[in-house]
Amino acid sequence: MGARGRRGRKAAAPRITVDAVWIDRRRVLLVRRRFPPFRGRWALPGGFVEPGESVERAVARELAEETGLSARPRRLVGVYSEPGRDPRGSTITVAFRMVGRAGPPRGGDDAREAAWVPLARKGRLAFDHDRILADALRRRAPVTSRRSRASSGFPAAGSGGSAAGGGRRGTPRGGSAR
Repeated sequence: MGARGRRGRKAAAPRITVDAVWIDRRRVLLVRRRFPPFRGRWALPGGFVEPGESVERAVARELAEETGLSARPRRLVGVYSEPGRDPRGSTITVAFRMVGRAGPPRGGDDAREAAWVPLARKGRLAFDHDRILADALRRRAPVTSRRSRASSGFPAAGSGGSAAGGGRRGTPRGGSAR
């Protein structure tokens, strides 16, 4: 049975989005939004997951589209689903710490501009991106090696204790490193 809204109408299913948290030398990669909501405000690079696309591929694609930079997910920051976090409707965001070769970004797609912004000067971000960034800064634990990430079943993860990780570091909940 589907969930019903306040007036008995079937509630729309949440849309899945991704956000990229890339920190390099005490700077964070941000984009200035071209369109509402939060037009003109700084935000983490990210966007909607396309049908048939993994969240890991989506975050790398959105990062490239909005900043012109290439990076890969290093680890899961968290999953964010608070009702009202996006004024366009219900969304569930999967946020990743990214790693790659930092270079000069350029705004593209729905980002008016992209820049490396010193963490101390970032100001208030769009959506709940301040919370996501704070969580990423709190969870700066070392990441397991590429080999153990590959064998864990979580190519982008590597830190235990998150909603997606569970179990021992680098292994799925209840799993073992092979």
